[in-house]
Amino acid sequence: MRVLSVVGNRPQFIKSAPLSVALKACAAEVTLHTGQHYDRELSAIFFEELGLDPPAYQLDGGSGSHAEQTARMLPGIEQAVLVGRPDWVLVYGDTNSTLAGALAAAKVGVPVAHVEAGLRSFDRAMPEELNRMLVDRLSGLLFCPTDAAVENLRAEGITDGVHQVGDVMYDANLRLAPLARERSSTLADVGVEPGSYLLLTLHRESNVRPATLAALADGLNRLEEPVVFPAHPRTRAALAENSVELGDHISVLPPVGYLDFAALASQARLVLTDSGGVQKEAYWYGVPCVTLRTTTEWGETVALGWNRLAGADPDELVAAVAEVRVPAEHPPLYGDGKASERIADILCGRIAPS
Repeated sequence: MRVLSVVGNRPQFIKSAPLSVALKACAAEVTLHTGQHYDRELSAIFFEELGLDPPAYQLDGGSGSHAEQTARMLPGIEQAVLVGRPDWVLVYGDTNSTLAGALAAAKVGVPVAHVEAGLRSFDRAMPEELNRMLVDRLSGLLFCPTDAAVENLRAEGITDGVHQVGDVMYDANLRLAPLARERSSTLADVGVEPGSYLLLTLHRESNVRPATLAALADGLNRLEEPVVFPAHPRTRAALAENSVELGDHISVLPPVGYLDFAALASQARLVLTDSGGVQKEAYWYGVPCVTLRTTTEWGETVALGWNRLAGADPDELVAAVAEVRVPAEHPPLYGDGKASERIADILCGRIAPS
């Protein structure tokens, strides 16, 4: 069996790593990198640390609007599909790479398998929400990370090909997180002690618009604890272009690889983020999270008290950081670390598709 895996950003590299291992027993997998994340610290270093084979296809889909990105990716993905004639095109998550991969495959009649299907923030102003909804309708196999994702699909009338398998990112976390503390020197390099700092990630397009970025900076500058901030290139550029200054207690770093990030996240007192994947990572590490959005596709983390939605309101941000505590309950929401094996079994026919 032949599989073409379409990836383009940090979370997708992480999700694909354990599944690539599981597929080796039954499939010939080829990877296409759309170039959505093109900085080395957001791309190549992840292939190295995660043990991924270099991509067979490398596109240049990085910059531009959502339409420009997606349009630039489509011809290259279509060509890879036509040349390789895979049995399945595998797409991950909710990015423009996900949408382009699903569209290109569906247009030429190759079935699509969507890893992380069924997630909903119920906020159609988010480009990712539209991508999720469209890709789920193009997919023949829908691999859901949670029961809530299955229910979301059922509510939309999608039941064929739906499987609750658990979260492949959790598979990667279980395998690689223990290595992070052993190998990473990032805390020492930054000069912080475990539990003494906040970790910040900020990259979403809606949060780097001038007024929103200024509001977030206002809240962040009022915090008293040290903040470690591996800055996305887009965010760093927006800070400079809009003359937004951050306080001396905020250590702005270049983007970091998976192991360094895992070391920082697992030993922070609290995580501040606008990333969907990082909300989950914080939960797995038992670290409270403040999400710099007003909606989330990971509502179960909010319901359990591990995650608080602060949006971009500086007063709410400051209050959330002061008030968030470690909840008593920490159930295993995202499976048992065997999601990748289940997906491989279904793709390779060892388990019959539903």
